[in-house]
Amino acid sequence: MKTIVGYSDEISVEPGQAISFMISSEKGLPFEARVVRLIHGDTNPAGPGYREEAVPGAADGTYPGTRRPIHAGSCALIPAGATPWNLDSFTFQAMIWPTRPDGGRQVIASLRDGAAGFELAIDEAGHLVGRIERAGMEALVLTGERPLLARRWYLVALSFDGTSGEARLLQHPRKTEALIRDDAAAEGAGTPGGLGLGGGTLVLAARAAQARPHEAHYNGKIDSPRLYARAMELVDFPPTAQLGLHTPGLAGAWDFSQDIGGISFADRSAFERGGSLHQLPTRALTGYDWREETRCFRDAPEQYGAVHFHDDDIYDAGWPADVTWTVPEGQASGLYALHVTTAEDEDYIPFVIRPGAASPRAKVLFLVPTASYLAYGNEHLAVDAALAERAHDILTVFNANDVFLMEHREYGGSLYDTHSDGSGICYSSRLRPLLNMRPKYQSWLGGSGSALWQLNADTHLLDWMEHEGIAYDCITDEDLDRDGVAALAPYPCVMTGTHPEYYSTRMWDALEAYKARGGSFMAMGGNAFHARIAYHPSLPGVMEVRRAEIGNGWMCAPGEGFHAFTGEYGGLWRRIGRMPQTMAGTGFAGQGFDISSYFRRNPDSYAPRASFIFEGVEDEIIGDFGLIGGGAAGIELDRADYAMGTPPHALILATSENHTSIYMLSTCEMYINIPGLDATQCPQVHADLVFYETPAGGGVFSTGSIAWAGSLSHRDYDNNIARITGNVLRRFALGGRFPVAATAPAATIGD
Repeated sequence: MKTIVGYSDEISVEPGQAISFMISSEKGLPFEARVVRLIHGDTNPAGPGYREEAVPGAADGTYPGTRRPIHAGSCALIPAGATPWNLDSFTFQAMIWPTRPDGGRQVIASLRDGAAGFELAIDEAGHLVGRIERAGMEALVLTGERPLLARRWYLVALSFDGTSGEARLLQHPRKTEALIRDDAAAEGAGTPGGLGLGGGTLVLAARAAQARPHEAHYNGKIDSPRLYARAMELVDFPPTAQLGLHTPGLAGAWDFSQDIGGISFADRSAFERGGSLHQLPTRALTGYDWREETRCFRDAPEQYGAVHFHDDDIYDAGWPADVTWTVPEGQASGLYALHVTTAEDEDYIPFVIRPGAASPRAKVLFLVPTASYLAYGNEHLAVDAALAERAHDILTVFNANDVFLMEHREYGGSLYDTHSDGSGICYSSRLRPLLNMRPKYQSWLGGSGSALWQLNADTHLLDWMEHEGIAYDCITDEDLDRDGVAALAPYPCVMTGTHPEYYSTRMWDALEAYKARGGSFMAMGGNAFHARIAYHPSLPGVMEVRRAEIGNGWMCAPGEGFHAFTGEYGGLWRRIGRMPQTMAGTGFAGQGFDISSYFRRNPDSYAPRASFIFEGVEDEIIGDFGLIGGGAAGIELDRADYAMGTPPHALILATSENHTSIYMLSTCEMYINIPGLDATQCPQVHADLVFYETPAGGGVFSTGSIAWAGSLSHRDYDNNIARITGNVLRRFALGGRFPVAATAPAATIGD
């Protein structure tokens, strides 16, 4: 049973900087804390075993434990501001697109000031409900006679006349259908008298609360909310839903179509009561008046005036700091963690120490693929999608972290999961515990054997470099996105992790600029440089994915394929026009999650240009061993393709073979769904080992396989995978530039 979890405020720090850790002890037990350097996160007894190094310091100690809940669910907060609301009478109206009208009570709008207030909600049966309260009056409740239907636009409104005490409720569908009646209205009367609503915060998509977290979160879109300081007749709500800005008594007219990349929104009324979004609901989504010819919110922002709220949105857990540690000057760059333990349990909270401005630089830079870690952070696919055992033909075993995530959905999902209403999760944040981003963690995606995935699989590379005495520095994807090519420039050799799938435009551009300057590059994984992401320009620790054109777990709705954070088109880099083969020589070909296979050398491996790679290697079969599935070619496979951008002079050194029928052709390679697309019948499903020189004298080496790193430690690190990797790394880091003058006609350049 998992009883202690935590997260940090930073993913990367340098000497002299502080990092804070937020811890929840589920049983309130005190915990011990210490900083460790992570070397090898794999507990498989067939390998070197788990390895860490203690870093004694000020963080060491015993701390009181407190259970800290996560309050998931997004909403919009609109304070009255300098001018009171002055609502004796009122009308609230908005366009809504509910996604779970049968999902329990959900509040669309709520405003409370002492004993006075109103609430427009959806009840447990899916009916629109209005509630109005004030001192001296019994609560007035109006309920629509017909339920709302899911994923249909409605104009909804609630009004109250303080003079007469009369109230009205309206539910009007944007579009009518034959044989469907989903309009509704209700009227009622309470005791005459003004509400006296002056202060308080108007909350959209949740119930207003002061001493406790907001609750009764709404699932669905809200567009063009308006508040008036008078009661309006039903005739003031035309079926065309023209929500005007010049109606008398306008107290607030909120526009979600502006500053779509941010968390604030403007009030277009004279009162300028702007608001903010809490827990990052989804933006850059089509509104009630979207027209199908519009694809990007930048082209017609007025058609994107909707925000999609979810009861399980989570950006920041918001816990207070329990442990703070300042990185000592001179502390080596690398992958670290705060290790916290109670009498019952333990947790590791990983982070990176990057080199400081005055730090000496190693020859090798390891790019810790934290964007990919975030993409898969807290994924629930093995449970929710029920595909795990079919995908890898192995019985799925869930560990304590998996079970905890199943029971605590408020910790949020991954970018492969869907929200409770079935819509895709676009945003992933590290400001929450990510329980599959841990050493010692085993994943259903990791195949047989060690079953490692993402961070834990990447420790195979770190462990091998430690064993070989190769000095290396580390930075994260966030560092690369922020600092660009300057973060790479000091290093002759840059190395990726085992699965650098997700890349922002700035990250991609930085690597290309690095290669153009003559830097050498080792792509040590599979499914690399596959999908575009966007980091938020001002909010720390959150990134966005839009699954445009092709899905994986879910797919964007039409018109919603552009990132809210940057305005860039989302999806696969190959669909955008940047082929992964142009970056590393290989691109995604297929995947399987049962057992791994091996590579067989090609004639290109005997070319003089490749002699340094195979120095000391006589074997024809490469990597028929390993901790990840029993071989070096497995999990996800990338292959060369000259038509897709593999440089024409690239050497295809070796090709994997003998994969099982569980390995299937990637959907991005599939133009028609026909039989025979598994590895036993489809020759495209394989990995290629590739090397080529860049025009500036650098080199590029790609393993084309996630499983490659899992073979490095075999036979006490004495094997052909370790030898090839070491030959390349030392040549890239220490050997200087490669010759770039053409020495043969193009037709024979690989000979």
